[in-house]
Amino acid sequence: MVACSTKRNNFLSRNMHALSTRDNILYNGGLALDKGITDLKTTYSDNFWEILPVERMQASTETTLPGQTTTNPDFDRAETKAVKAIQKHSMNIDGSEKNPQMDEAHLMLGKARYYEKRYIPALEAFNYVLYKYPTSDKIYEVKIWRERTNMRLENDEQAITNLRKLLKEIKFKDQIFADANATLAQAFLNIEEKDSAVAKLKIATEFTKSKEEVARYKFILGQLYESRGDNDSAFASYQEIIDMKRKSPKPYVIHAHARQAAQFDYKNGDTLAFVEKYKELMKDRENRPFLDVLNHQMALFYDKSNKLDIAQKYYNQSLNSKPKDQYLIASNYRNLADIYFKKAKYVTAGKYYDSTLAVLEPRSREHKLISKKRDNLEDVIKYEGIAQRNDSILKLAKMSGSEKEAYFNEYITKIKEADQKAKEDLENKLALEEQNNAQGGEFNKDVKTPEKIGPKTSASTDFYFYNPTTVAYGRNEFVKKWGKRKHTNNWRLSSLQKSKGPEADKEEEEPSETKEDVANADPRYSADFYTKQLPSSSKELDSIAKERNFAYYQLGVIYKEKFKEYKLAAEKLETLLQNNPEERLVLPSMYNLYKIYEIIDPSKAAQMKAQIISVYPSSRYAQILSDNAVSLELGSPEVVFANLFKDYEAGLYRETLIKTDMAIVEFAGEELLPKFELLKANLIGKLHGLVEYKKALNFVALTYPNHEVGKETEKFIASKIPLLESLYFNGEVPSSWKIIYQPKSIVEKDNKVLLDKLNKLAKERTIETLTVSTDVYTLDRNLIVIHGIKSEENAKGLAQILKEFKDYKIADPAVIISSENYKVVQVFKNLEEYMAGKGPNFEPKQKPVIQLPKDEVKQEKPKAIREQKEEPKAVETKGENVKSDSKPMQNNNGKDGGKGNPENSQTPQPQFNIMPPSSGNNPPKSRG
Repeated sequence: MVACSTKRNNFLSRNMHALSTRDNILYNGGLALDKGITDLKTTYSDNFWEILPVERMQASTETTLPGQTTTNPDFDRAETKAVKAIQKHSMNIDGSEKNPQMDEAHLMLGKARYYEKRYIPALEAFNYVLYKYPTSDKIYEVKIWRERTNMRLENDEQAITNLRKLLKEIKFKDQIFADANATLAQAFLNIEEKDSAVAKLKIATEFTKSKEEVARYKFILGQLYESRGDNDSAFASYQEIIDMKRKSPKPYVIHAHARQAAQFDYKNGDTLAFVEKYKELMKDRENRPFLDVLNHQMALFYDKSNKLDIAQKYYNQSLNSKPKDQYLIASNYRNLADIYFKKAKYVTAGKYYDSTLAVLEPRSREHKLISKKRDNLEDVIKYEGIAQRNDSILKLAKMSGSEKEAYFNEYITKIKEADQKAKEDLENKLALEEQNNAQGGEFNKDVKTPEKIGPKTSASTDFYFYNPTTVAYGRNEFVKKWGKRKHTNNWRLSSLQKSKGPEADKEEEEPSETKEDVANADPRYSADFYTKQLPSSSKELDSIAKERNFAYYQLGVIYKEKFKEYKLAAEKLETLLQNNPEERLVLPSMYNLYKIYEIIDPSKAAQMKAQIISVYPSSRYAQILSDNAVSLELGSPEVVFANLFKDYEAGLYRETLIKTDMAIVEFAGEELLPKFELLKANLIGKLHGLVEYKKALNFVALTYPNHEVGKETEKFIASKIPLLESLYFNGEVPSSWKIIYQPKSIVEKDNKVLLDKLNKLAKERTIETLTVSTDVYTLDRNLIVIHGIKSEENAKGLAQILKEFKDYKIADPAVIISSENYKVVQVFKNLEEYMAGKGPNFEPKQKPVIQLPKDEVKQEKPKAIREQKEEPKAVETKGENVKSDSKPMQNNNGKDGGKGNPENSQTPQPQFNIMPPSSGNNPPKSRG
């Protein structure tokens, strides 16, 4: 024991400990380390879509913390052996290490920790060697490993400085020299200094002895040349890899071919040679594991040559090769989606874009771009689905009973064939599993059983209750043996009491098995199962037809406006008109067809124009199509709209309506046209009431269904218009009262005498704070209104005073009305009905329940709309033609009688953010 002490510095102790360290502990640790590195390289998958790292090791932001288990036990074993060698055989005597194997033990310790991604402990081990063993023959290798660790810790600048010093120290240009240059090249790549990386990689390629490293370095060189646009050098670098043949690992050769193909000139290149080359590559048995890459390149070749059908075939073959490269899968799906998009098969394209997004990295830039592209197809997919589904339902509903039965029986036959095939596949799978179990799983352990068809979910498992095919098979087998049984306790005994036995029961039920038992076991095998689900009432069928018609209209406009597929758009709109759509869709469809025919068939365009003008001469579309063009020098659309909106806010509805009509003709085709149309709809609501307002909003929604204004208008029609239509007289408890006078003129000076008397009353009245306003009622009528009266009795008393008192003597009839009823009057423009005391709006109405889609309900304030809060209150009405210094419209406080009064209400409007961006003329801001 004394001779083996680590404290005795003699020849025997030194050599005994060195021998035990090298040939026992470090030898076994080295085997474990080599095995771990081999496993790491085997499991590592290179991403050839990006510049490869110099070192084949998976980069990870996660680090192994103290106490955590490692993913590779071989590295843990190597670290244990290194620690054991240091603890058992270190001979640190008088501050000097006497065991010459300790530097290798610390080097192994650092490597094991490095591969375990424990970089800080690894750095400590490497630094210990540099500190304690400066004359070690492993000093250069240790310095390289230290700088690799520094790079993992993102200390690239420090690594570059140290490696440059190291290269000056190295005297022999051997493998260490090559490794140092390769490591320095990676440091340059990390800081995006690609030119410096190229220079160092060339040196590393020249002096490395590993053929795998030569191929890898040359591939990285080719990628770097490509990144800086030096395609000739890149092509030559890839060709050098190809010329290495079997000396290079196969992945580098295949991807070198792929990168050369990416540089192929599809217009001027030798296409025959290209195709022949790739067909030879695909025939080579050694290339079978890489058929996914080769088929993808062939697909790209035909795709760029505009031979889409052949490209589609090769993309599918690439996917059928079951590639492990996720980005290759995404590229195949993306390119297939683009092909279907070019063919105007947007629904199918949307499905492939969905598959692409499922595979791509969610945070990548490409994922965001494809998400936007997919979102553009959302409406197409939605309305195509509605149109196809409802067309099928309506077609089936029109069939006779015998036709329906024949149709569904044919469908049931197909289902049975599919189920039978699934049953056979399941039986084969179960038989194969039983055979494997009987033979201990040894003989057929490499035989692959059929995989489940369909997407894998979190609930996917081998448990047979989760396999619908297995469950259906078991249910049918039970019915065949036992018949239809109730789910009760002792079900076997109860069956014995009612029959002679299971066998007799079975014999009795066998004749009716194909008709009744099978149908009971699986209702899908009965035609009644489907016919009962078909709608039969005319109300249901009308609702389905309306939904179908609106889907066809939306598709026609989307194909026309968004995708410029004019023939497809014309087909949808023509089909719509043949389906006898509701009136609101006829004119917009005809007008859109006219615009499409102008592009694809001018003769049909002329016929459609004549039909619109002759059948609907007073419509907006006829006015647009007439040749009465108006030329106005109004300025830019933004400036004109800002001025019109300013007039609208000032209450100049009549003048603004005329100017808006002129602007719509002048700015036809401009981007702001939908906002002009919406402004006109608001003006029509102010002047003509709810019925015309709804028609005007319908025009906006149907003419611009893909514009933000059109979409939000459609929502407003669905959510707010029904609430307005449900208003009726005396439907709410009065909160205040008004007195209305109906002047014969809308000119202010003609009503000056009446306004002066009313303002005098408001000024002298001290019990209540009264205001007077001139409210716009219709296109040719105004109402002069006294606001702020607390009760009906007070209103009647004031009306009597105004009629009989000598200072007033107003002979015009006064109308006493509550604020709530005044709102109804302004919405429906039905003052005469109120004065008569009877009419449809005196009948109570039920408030509708508005159900919006979930995403709309959650959205508190839509992006392009500022809707009014809760109840659809009217927008405040301003006094028309009243300036801020107009004394007749002021009370004692000098306030405008029409402004600031919440009771002055007219038709509520959808308050869209229709203001244009600020221009040089500083347009006024919208007050919502």
